[in-house]
Amino acid sequence: MKKVYLETYGCQMNEYDSELIKAILEKNNYTMVGGQDDADVVLLNTCAIRENAHQKIFHRLDQLKARKKRGQIKVVGILGCMAQNLRQELAERSPIVDIVAGPDSYKRLPYLIRSVMEKGEKGFDFSLSEYETYSDIAPRRLPGVNAWIAIMRGCDNFCTFCVVPYTRGRERSRPVDSIIAEAHQIVAEGFKQITLLGQNVNSYRYEGQDFADLMEKMAKIPGLRRVRFTSPHPKDFPVRLLHLIAEHDNLCNHIHLPLQAGSDRVLERMNRTYTQKEFLDLVETIRTIIPDVSITTDIIAGFCGETEADFQETMAVMREVEFDSAFIFKYSERKNTIAWRKFEDDVPDEVKTERVMRLNELQREISKKRNRAEIGRIREVLIEAPSKKNPQEWLARTDQNKGVVFSAPQHRPGDFVKVKIVDAGTHTLFGELIEEPRRLPIVTEVNV
Repeated sequence: MKKVYLETYGCQMNEYDSELIKAILEKNNYTMVGGQDDADVVLLNTCAIRENAHQKIFHRLDQLKARKKRGQIKVVGILGCMAQNLRQELAERSPIVDIVAGPDSYKRLPYLIRSVMEKGEKGFDFSLSEYETYSDIAPRRLPGVNAWIAIMRGCDNFCTFCVVPYTRGRERSRPVDSIIAEAHQIVAEGFKQITLLGQNVNSYRYEGQDFADLMEKMAKIPGLRRVRFTSPHPKDFPVRLLHLIAEHDNLCNHIHLPLQAGSDRVLERMNRTYTQKEFLDLVETIRTIIPDVSITTDIIAGFCGETEADFQETMAVMREVEFDSAFIFKYSERKNTIAWRKFEDDVPDEVKTERVMRLNELQREISKKRNRAEIGRIREVLIEAPSKKNPQEWLARTDQNKGVVFSAPQHRPGDFVKVKIVDAGTHTLFGELIEEPRRLPIVTEVNV
């Protein structure tokens, strides 16, 4: 039995894909190990979204070079989005790589590994499928609080900055029944929360059923305490879904709504297919239907042709919406995207960096304001893990996806408890456990 060590980089979809890869390999008599020192095979499941993700992988390959040359590692493989997008560059820059396989090629990994080990033949598979959803593979999950389910793969939006349609292929949805069956199994395994994944979950369609239909079925699964999803696209957000979230306690009051830019001119260049006004109208609709909602976002600073005036419009949208938090990045050109082919990456790097700093400073002020509004409120939270700063305390999460740190030695990850929020910082809430009153046993007097 060959021993395989798998490292995962990037998004939640990659985390889920790694669970699929482990299941496929174990089914074919490979043993997964926890470190490279015990491994015959080292696989890196990669991301292609940002430049620093690429640099991390090339640096990691440099670290593995000596062990590969000494024969301590027999096979090195690059999987996922970077493998799909930079296959030629990988072959040229990193000759130690034996396997390069894209996101639709994971079922062929056992064959590719055998070819290297038995025949000395390097394996490359970049085929993109119109049909592969891996719905027939049960992911190999480690016990925990949250489980991922990918409800679809690929993307048809073709935002000009985004590489996903070229690394993960065209959009295709999993059968509803397979998703629900997987969710039932997850609950049976003890998970309390499920997060549904897709590049644009709003686009989910299967035999006449849409994403709102799927979420309604998820809400009715016995024992499933929380359901989250990421990411929707502002262009086609279903209003019916908002009403379902408002009606069902286990559909979480948190929506991640990527803005990317506040300027109509930049949004058009990005091919986002909505305007600033349409985005703001959607936010108003969301908060009207779900008053206790938290809204988070993604923003790109310094996209091709972005002027200071364009940037100020993004700042204005941030002030008006008051996102609970935001992932803010400077634009980095990605090979094969529409922007790479058509536009000049003309915003100087130092300007991009300065704009990111201004956006982060504004968001810190907004996040702290919104978090401090939580002080005095009582929230039910799901305990996830020990706090990183103080292992004697727990990190838990509210329905609105806000982290809460508090002390409760008698509880464990997976427990739902009520806490009173007593303080708040920019990124974290601080709480005090509210002890539930003990229920005394009912004693029935029996006359003998």
